Formats: sequence, C-alpha cells, structure tokens
Amino acid sequence: MTPSPEVAADIARIEALIEAQRTAFVRQPRRPLADRRGDLQAIERLVLDNETAIADAIDADFGGRSRNETRLVEIAVTAQAARNARRHLGRWMAPKTVPTPPIAAPGRSVIRQEPKGVVGIVSPWNYPVQLTLVPLVAALAAGCRALIKPSELTPRTSALMARLLAEHFPTEQVAVVTGGAEVAEAFCAHRFDHLFYTGSTRVGRSVAEAAARHLSPVTLELGGKSPVIVDAVVPLDRVAHPIAWGRFLNAGQTCVAPDYVLATGGRASELGQAVIRQAGQFYPDVGTSDDYTAIVSDRHYARLNAMIGEARQRGVEVLQTPHDAAAAAQSRRIPPTVLIDPPHDLAVMREEIFGPLLPVLSTASIETACAHVNAGERPLALYVFSDDRRVVQQVLDTTHSGGVTVNATMLHLTNENLPFGGVGESGSGAYHGRRGFEEFSHARSVFEAGRWHASRLIAPPYGAVFRTIAGLALRA
Repeated sequence: MTPSPEVAADIARIEALIEAQRTAFVRQPRRPLADRRGDLQAIERLVLDNETAIADAIDADFGGRSRNETRLVEIAVTAQAARNARRHLGRWMAPKTVPTPPIAAPGRSVIRQEPKGVVGIVSPWNYPVQLTLVPLVAALAAGCRALIKPSELTPRTSALMARLLAEHFPTEQVAVVTGGAEVAEAFCAHRFDHLFYTGSTRVGRSVAEAAARHLSPVTLELGGKSPVIVDAVVPLDRVAHPIAWGRFLNAGQTCVAPDYVLATGGRASELGQAVIRQAGQFYPDVGTSDDYTAIVSDRHYARLNAMIGEARQRGVEVLQTPHDAAAAAQSRRIPPTVLIDPPHDLAVMREEIFGPLLPVLSTASIETACAHVNAGERPLALYVFSDDRRVVQQVLDTTHSGGVTVNATMLHLTNENLPFGGVGESGSGAYHGRRGFEEFSHARSVFEAGRWHASRLIAPPYGAVFRTIAGLALRA
C-alpha cells in the first residue's frame, strides 16, 4: 500500500535527519564534557520551565490526567535524571585503568567510554515525557546524537516535545519525527548505531527484527505481568496501601504496575477488600476526581471493560470502589477494580492488563507462589511483602525478573543508582544513571605496550622460553 503524501514526507524526513546527524557526529565524534553537561542542563530546564504546558498537553491527550501525577512521574523524574547525570558525568567519562596480566606486561590497559553515534529512541504513550526524555538524557550524557519517534496516541504531547526540543537543540543533535504506525515502522527500519524502544512485547519483537537487519544494538524496555507475592502474616492494611498506589497510579497504565497478587494464607478475598478500601480513600469519586487518570483511548477503554465483563460472566467476584457509573463512563474512567481468584484462562490473567484492574489469587505457600511466577514469562518487575528476611531471600533466589521492590511497589525505579530494564520477554538492556550512560556508550579497550613487551619472547620458533612462559600463563 502506497503511503499518503504526508506520510511519505515524514518517512523521507527520517533519512535526511539521520544523515545530518551522522555527518555532525563525524565532524565532532567526542563531544566535550562541558557541552554534555550543558545538554543535560537544557533538558532539566526544558521540563521545569514548561511544567504547565506539559501537564496541559498530557491532560488533553488522555482526556483527563492527574496533574499531580504528571508533576511527579514526568517532570520530577526527568529533572532528577538530568541532574544526576550532570553531577556524575565527569567520573563516568573518565578512562578506567585495569590490571595488565603478566603475559602482556609491561604495558597499560585502559577502558574508554565512547559514544556509539546516532541513536533512535521510540517512546510510548503512557508516560510520554519521562519515557522520551530520560532515555535522551542517557544518550546525551554518552555524547550521542538522537532521533526520536514519540507515540501517535499522545499527539499533543508529541508535538510539544518536538517544539521544545527544537528550541533547545539543533536538529543535527536532537530531532523529533511524528506520525503513525507507518512512520514508526520506517523509523525502525533505518540503520542506527543504537535503537532504544519502550512499549509492548509484540511490537518489541518487530523492532528487534528490524534492527537485526543492520546488526544495530537494541535496548527493549517492554512489560509483562509483574507479580506481587504476599506472605501469610504481613499485616494487610500495611500491604494494601503500596499495592493500591502502584496499581492505580496513572489508572494502572504503567509498565511496572503490579499486574496480579499471589496471597498466601487463604487471604485473597480479605486482601482484595483491603486494597479496594484503600483505593476508595485515594479516589472517593473516580468520575470527578482530579487525582484519577482516564484511560488513554476508546480502544483501550473497551478492552479493559471487556476483561471485566468476561470475569463477571464467569462468576468471578469483582470489587470496585463506589462511583457514579455514568460520570465515569463519560470521562473514560474505569474505577479501581479487584478480581478475586479469576480462572487462569481469562484475558485478565493471560494478557498484560495495563489498566486499573488487579487480580488477587490464592496460593498455598511462598513455594507455590514462586512456582507460579516461574511458570510464566519473566516479568519486568516483582514485588514481595514479608517481614521475614528468609522469605524475601527465598523469593529473590528462586525467581527471575527485571527488578524488585521489597515491601513497597515501583520504588526501585526512583533510584538512579539502580539499573532499570527487563529480562527475557520483558526486555533487554537497561538504563537510568550510569547504566544508561553505558548503554549508549562503547567500552573501547586500549592497550599501550611498553617499548619492550612479552610478545618478543612468545614468537616462533617456539622453544624452552616459550614453554616456560606458557606454563606460567596456564597457572596464573
């Protein structure tokens, strides 16, 4: 199918921008520390100076997005990432001297962190500023140039990001390409020195395939069904608060939100009731609350309602906070919803939910909870609630996930000193802090030999000296 003239123009612009950035990178392959710090300060000022405009755009795109949540998870997180990178960048960039083995001595071994070049960043709709700019922070800290393709589901925010970044950076350093799925597909088909994608696992496979044609390295920040394991004795009121906060923040449209709960000790129903009570305190009326976020599109709203409808048809106990159903529907809001012990063949148990629905399942023990987690794909995040250090250690030792928060939810993301990324189906590669800088850098090995070096003794013809040195190397 031939693309429309507008789409064709967007696709043609991608190649022109990549070539301009590649030419600029060749002209300046090692961006100085002072310039990189200036770039990072520009990102920090961009979000702080435009907080109102950003909140307005996201609110309009969602049809209702909590401005307080935008301030926390979009503005503050991005500013913190830029500030942290700026403060530590000198140390990150410094060449690192490593030991030299006797067989290569005398000499000096050094690792240099060098920019990969021109990188592509494909960002999602659920946190359209943070998940665009925090990867950009890592790319700029590494000295790369970046071309960005934001989501078409948040067009106002994407347009705003394009305008603001153009005001702060020349297009040969940072540029934005907007458009729909055809543009995104064409974007990923180009040769980048690194391609960074945040989004669904299904699309992530296509991104990886496109990058593989050029052998381009890829970072995939995907998702999956992030579980919560609750032991049999931890107080439910203490557990309910962080679970409700993590699940219903941004109306559950968060890649690391708790996707389901495994409750030991026969407390699934009791825990579900505690979570709903807590959610009711957070959001007394979801139809009118400024603190509760709408579902981003009619398609996603229908998908989530279909999950609830299927559960009701199968006789599942469905708990919801008190709400005005008409007002909630008119504003495309789904109230916080807990489903008690839904069958495993339901959509809510087979698919990543990405909305304010929380299945709470009964499980016999911590062992069966861990076995349940291990039976599925490896999740992006895992949460465990227990005051028993042995239980926590058991979960850590017998499960796999991208990251873990113990006795809370999602807080591992807030620490710039912890790498963030998935494993297996939930992604590959990581970023945040130094790990993000390294993701967009090439660790270049440099060995500086002395005027005399051991290779003079291990060259043919091989004799007694060679055998002695080889023997020492084998035992070293």
